[in-house]
Amino acid sequence: MGDCGAAGDVNSNVLVARSTGDAQLDKAVWQWLSWDKNQKTKEQIESLLQDGKHKELRERLCCRLTFGTAGLRSAMGAGFCYINDLTVIQSTQGIYKYLERNFSDFKQRGFVVGYDTRGQVTSNCSSKKLAKLTAAVLLAKDVPVYFFSTYVPTPFVPYAVQQLGAVAGVMITASHNRKEDNGYKVYWENGAQITSPHDKEIIKCIEECVEPWNGSWNENLVDTSPLRQDPLKKICDSYMEDLTKICYHRDLNVQTNLKFVHTSFHGVGHDYVQLAFKAFGFQPPIPVPEQKDPDPDFSTVKCPNPEEGESVLELSLRLAEKENAKVVVATDPDADRLAVAEQQENGCWKVFTGNELAALFGWWMFSRWKESCSQDADVRNVYMLATTVSSKILRAIALKEGFHFEETLPGFKWIGSRVKNLLDDGKEVLFAFEESIGFMCGTSVLDKDGVSAAVVIAEMATYLQGQNLSLAQKLTDVYEMYGYHISKTSYFLCYDPATIKRIFERLRNFDGPQSYPSCCGIYSILHVRDVTTGYDSSQLNKKSVLPVSKSSQMITFSFQNGCVATLRTSGTEPKIKYYAEMCALPGHSDRSVLEEELQKLIEALIENFLEPDKNGLTWRSA
Repeated sequence: MGDCGAAGDVNSNVLVARSTGDAQLDKAVWQWLSWDKNQKTKEQIESLLQDGKHKELRERLCCRLTFGTAGLRSAMGAGFCYINDLTVIQSTQGIYKYLERNFSDFKQRGFVVGYDTRGQVTSNCSSKKLAKLTAAVLLAKDVPVYFFSTYVPTPFVPYAVQQLGAVAGVMITASHNRKEDNGYKVYWENGAQITSPHDKEIIKCIEECVEPWNGSWNENLVDTSPLRQDPLKKICDSYMEDLTKICYHRDLNVQTNLKFVHTSFHGVGHDYVQLAFKAFGFQPPIPVPEQKDPDPDFSTVKCPNPEEGESVLELSLRLAEKENAKVVVATDPDADRLAVAEQQENGCWKVFTGNELAALFGWWMFSRWKESCSQDADVRNVYMLATTVSSKILRAIALKEGFHFEETLPGFKWIGSRVKNLLDDGKEVLFAFEESIGFMCGTSVLDKDGVSAAVVIAEMATYLQGQNLSLAQKLTDVYEMYGYHISKTSYFLCYDPATIKRIFERLRNFDGPQSYPSCCGIYSILHVRDVTTGYDSSQLNKKSVLPVSKSSQMITFSFQNGCVATLRTSGTEPKIKYYAEMCALPGHSDRSVLEEELQKLIEALIENFLEPDKNGLTWRSA
């Protein structure tokens, strides 16, 4: 956002004295120092200028934030490519301009603003402050704003957008990212995250109005403007009531002696998960005391991502053992994702992968639908969805049971938009997921939701206990019935964009120019799909059915042995991720053979295609 707009009112003598010798950089520095009213971030830029750190100034000021798979996300701090007061004001001004063009009733319908509990003292930056500035920009332009009076789970914002009939909404969050990060997630009137072309058009609008308007810095407007409403009670009550639509065994929940532990990972989830359990008739889950309350430093975990497994679930597993609770549910800091662990008969804990949980949710949501649907309900009207890098287990269930399964590009924004279209066409969507522990049970929220997923898994465990089954045993049943789907997902860290580009370009020109690999070590490749370029060798016209996504790298290989493997860059972190899955037909299931074959193929994939030693990639820490 830093290379457009006027220089502002900084004293010209100071500017000459501080010139960097680079006209573009000088302009960006002048803009920052004249526009930023946050003393801490302003001082960060002044200090870099004083110390002659022109390279870092260029990195901070001469590039902009762009929309990734989860909106705008970056480290907090000074600079046009960081999350801070000024860039949030600029982003909101751009959104105002775009919405004003698109909705004649914008100033009647209003806008929703929510936030999590992140913060950074060194930049005087917090999610709540950024949310107040977001609201200020809109209130100063006479737009009604539904501003939550306290922190909320991310799913509350898309839910509120739909419930209140707002034109859009913003959630200030960086979800499960490291503590240094924050983000700006935008939802459209349909309750789904924005997709193209909205994201590109909003960026253009941001670039057209980078200088803060009068009133944009007035964060006190949230407390004084009559156009501000607090939707907290209405939305929370309505959300909990809607949640009961996917509660099928309240009588069992009320009576169960099964105990659950919940950790909210120092984030927003505690109060809301407690209320969700109450709505289903359960006793409240036992909270992990050290992680129950918000803490922007996430002081008891090495990283605030429950997907990392047993190492970050240590406190909750020990508490569960002490309390004799067999199931642990963990919501990430903004409560839109869910991890689950279950104690096995041998005393060890099984932490389920996102794909394994999806197999359970898929079985559960369909079997409950089947039991409760009307006599004239048509299974061909029923849908489930998953992102293309996620397990194909829902496809296997759909094939056997007769409902529809669809895939989308990675990122729940694609799922949300597609689900809304299906609902508008009179279809019934039961469940959708992405392998990174993101689940959508029902359609009250058109985004992933850890609060609803937590209480659904609790009801599932309660029901299964009545049949003398654990979640892990039921998972085996599901695989026996629909075919084993053994998957493995991991990642390498790579902080150099040029290296990432080189790795993927090598794959596109592997056996010569514009020639993808035909094998990976000893494993023959049947088909290649490259969503970045729009190529798919399995299609007659060689064009990908999934939309082209040039902004990120993603290549999928389908192997002769039935394995599907995808390499892609993360939309929110400096990672190259790999996803690999062996899919077996029902009745052809020797799990150990499948696991061994998958492991060998992954090793070949890493060695031949990623070349971590040569490319200086850092393996995901154990």
